[in-house]
Amino acid sequence: MTTQQETRPSAATKPVRWAADAVAAMREGARMRLDYSARSLWSVDRMIEDIRRESAPYAAVEFVLRGFGAYAGEVIVRQAGGEWWSSGGEHWVRTPDGRLWDPIDEARRCYTQDGSLRLLCRDATTGVRPD
Repeated sequence: MTTQQETRPSAATKPVRWAADAVAAMREGARMRLDYSARSLWSVDRMIEDIRRESAPYAAVEFVLRGFGAYAGEVIVRQAGGEWWSSGGEHWVRTPDGRLWDPIDEARRCYTQDGSLRLLCRDATTGVRPD
C-alpha cells in the first residue's frame, strides 16, 4: 500500500514540508491547530494581519509567509484535488480545471494588505474565475 506522500509528484516535496512546518510552528508557538480545512485559512489570514500590525520587516517574516502560503496550497490540493507544480524555484497549485494558483505569492500579498488566502482557496475550490 502506498501513502499519499509517496504518490505525490516531486514538485510537492518542498511545499508539503513548508506547510507541515507551518502547522507545527503554529501548534507549538501560537497554540493554534491548523487542520488543512478551508475554514482554517481564516485563522492564517488573521495571523498574517497580526504579524503585519507588528510592523515586522519582510525579511524577518519571509519564511513564515512561505509556510503559510504552502499551507494554503495544500488546503487547495486536498479540497480541489489539485497538484503542486514547480519551475525555476517557484511553486504553484494546478487545479483539475487546468488553472494555476500561487498561494505562496498570495501570502506575501496578504502581508501587504492586498490578498487573502481564504478567498484564494474559495476561488480555487469553487471554480469561480477571478476577475
